[in-house]
Amino acid sequence: MTRMLMRWTGTAVVAGLTFAAVMALPVGPASGSIDDATETARLLAILLDTGRVTVADYEDVINDPAKGDKGFTPDVFEQRLGEQFRLRTGLSLAQVDKESIPDMAKSLLIQLVEESKKTIASYQPVINIVGVRYKGLIPATFGTETATRFHNRSGIYLKQTAPQLFVRNPKNAPDSYETEAFARLAALPSGSKPDLIHSEVVDQGRTVRAMLPLYYAKACLSCHGEPKGQRDISGYPREGAKEGDLGGAISVRIPIK
Repeated sequence: MTRMLMRWTGTAVVAGLTFAAVMALPVGPASGSIDDATETARLLAILLDTGRVTVADYEDVINDPAKGDKGFTPDVFEQRLGEQFRLRTGLSLAQVDKESIPDMAKSLLIQLVEESKKTIASYQPVINIVGVRYKGLIPATFGTETATRFHNRSGIYLKQTAPQLFVRNPKNAPDSYETEAFARLAALPSGSKPDLIHSEVVDQGRTVRAMLPLYYAKACLSCHGEPKGQRDISGYPREGAKEGDLGGAISVRIPIK
């Protein structure tokens, strides 16, 4: 692995305004391509995580054993996804072709929305069953299945991952690059800044790798919090995490054209 560049870049949306935080801008003749790939990776990571958050927002409805039709259709999901993505990035998914973002990002964001909706559609027969509490559709399963669908269609590496000790699904185990990146992410202050990604140019300048750190929110603690070791609704032992702890990351790898 060759590290040619390392930087942090991200956005935080406050009162409808978007602020950018960047450390160490790339230099050199290929900087435009590097910027395009990095921004595309950032937006894909945020969109996948926004889908995870959207599923989390509906978790109580999804797992309500007394309710039949949950009303959480792919179209309802898409509407909520678009609203939340716009709050986080200032961008409209409905009019993404008009946004000032790299062309490669426009087509890939559309693909990721479509694959996200397919994941929600695949769970419709299960989530609408009466009398069953745990339906299997949680942020983690959404993230894993949607990332796989997207990779199979686009060829772009997109993965929900976590430090090795926190990995529940072997498909989400970190590779060597992600393991090293987690060591650096863990050194950041608890909670860090919203949507700040860690990105590097690797493979002798041929690839951008980016990771969006994920921190445990209050809603996550019902499955990942205290008491440590107690089984959560999915049957896994809880990690004993606290709000603001680093729990994982969305990892993206994009070739530089």
